[in-house]
Amino acid sequence: MDLIVARPEGLYCAAGDFYIDPWRPVGHAVITHAHSDHARAGHGNYLAHADSEGTLRTRLGEIRLQTLAYGKTQERNGVKISLHPAGHVLGSAQVRVEFRGEVWVASGDYKLDADGTCAPFEPVPCDTFITESTFGLPIYRWPTQQALFAEINAWWRGNADEGRASVLFCYAFGKAQRILHGVDAGIGPLIMHGAVEPLNAVYRVAGVALPPTLRVTDAGVTPALLKRALVLAPPSAQGTPWMRRFGNYSDAFASGWMQLRGTRRRRGVDRGFVMSDHADWPGLQNAIAGTGAGRVMVTHGSVAVMVRWLRELGLQAEGFKTEYGDEDVADRAQAEAPAQTAAATTADGEKTGDA
Repeated sequence: MDLIVARPEGLYCAAGDFYIDPWRPVGHAVITHAHSDHARAGHGNYLAHADSEGTLRTRLGEIRLQTLAYGKTQERNGVKISLHPAGHVLGSAQVRVEFRGEVWVASGDYKLDADGTCAPFEPVPCDTFITESTFGLPIYRWPTQQALFAEINAWWRGNADEGRASVLFCYAFGKAQRILHGVDAGIGPLIMHGAVEPLNAVYRVAGVALPPTLRVTDAGVTPALLKRALVLAPPSAQGTPWMRRFGNYSDAFASGWMQLRGTRRRRGVDRGFVMSDHADWPGLQNAIAGTGAGRVMVTHGSVAVMVRWLRELGLQAEGFKTEYGDEDVADRAQAEAPAQTAAATTADGEKTGDA
């Protein structure tokens, strides 16, 4: 009997009577991270890493939440549950489940390159590994952190020298904080959309070093200052009245999908930066190999390709059908969320979108 199975509500551990990142309301949910396709409202009890508390409460409101530190174990009906770093966003965790000597690991979303804003990924030995495959094709290979931020800084500096704002669309939770942590803050001021700044506060409380940031409504934010600014905003802000205050700006989009030719044009932006909080093709390969698992269950993304590749390696592999997505899905889900979360009005007078 499998230790974790797919049910209509989500991934279920029958022996422990709990779900991992369920997409329908359940009694007991173990949450890998606070992106909206993995952490949803309506569960009776939540278990997550301690660093996820701020983002979960920001996004879900009052929930019955218990937290664990990485590596600490909780036992439920004889099943040992522990959380281990996934390197995806602040508080992201792989869920290790052990019962009667058998070990499964559900990875949630993960990436292998450390970025300084969350605990770096750690391989967890197991018998069965449940992996995402969002970017599970050989075409997806990310630039180094150094190369990525050299590109972003050069674009920002060039715009600032020409007297126009640089508007970078990125997801409010995860990517925005990576960008803040990695850019050269000496180039100019950093202006945040109302969806981004509350999450910056959560990162700062968790001890992540971020440079000073402003909102457009803050005292001292003048048109002259905006002309040298790097503005971070969620994709949902594109084309809204909020954008008018930046005048003749240059815009860009940060996403792993920018690896695909034509994506920048379809997004309608001047530049595209290849940046993802998910593992690329080599990262997926290395993560799976690092677990030593003989069996791999593949969730959202390029499932068929990944399963075929794993079988060619001699591993037992199959797909799990789930309702997880990438950050594009998360952003849309937040934009359509109940008024008390995504549609809350910020001090900027705009909808938060991805807040």
